[in-house]
Amino acid sequence: MATSPLVGVVMGSKSDYSCMGAAVRTLQEFGVAHEARVVSAHRTPDLLWMYATEARGRGLRAIIAGAGGAAHLPGMLAAKTIVPVFGVPVNATSLNGLDALLSIVQMPKGIPVGTLAIGEAGAVNAALLAIAVLATTDPALGDKLERWRAAREQLVLAETLDEGGNA
Repeated sequence: MATSPLVGVVMGSKSDYSCMGAAVRTLQEFGVAHEARVVSAHRTPDLLWMYATEARGRGLRAIIAGAGGAAHLPGMLAAKTIVPVFGVPVNATSLNGLDALLSIVQMPKGIPVGTLAIGEAGAVNAALLAIAVLATTDPALGDKLERWRAAREQLVLAETLDEGGNA
């Protein structure tokens, strides 16, 4: 039996998957039920409205929305649902994602979007943030997240530099 998705990963176009795939892979690593879809704020506004208004009723607990350029997707989703939305600016224009970052982070009071870093690091962190939200009510997932973070700590502690500061 398929598990209903807890996290939605949406992006403005298929080309955004080169960035947003990092969020999907992170959710897979943790075994979090999720879905990945293209939902364009500008080209499929009716789909966006439906996706956002049905998100809570379908059991989504977080939405990770990646968009480049004008990057209206995260904000429009947040305007239509109380499910937490984490926005990932995608580097899709000659402005290297700065335009998307500014668009996503400048939401009006009352319509929050948790805004992450530009690109793949932001996509991974958005997934980790969604996992942390889920872990508040899922002790096993919380334990897995704590082990994952401890493993990252050990990787850093294992790094050594020679006296000249070289790896």
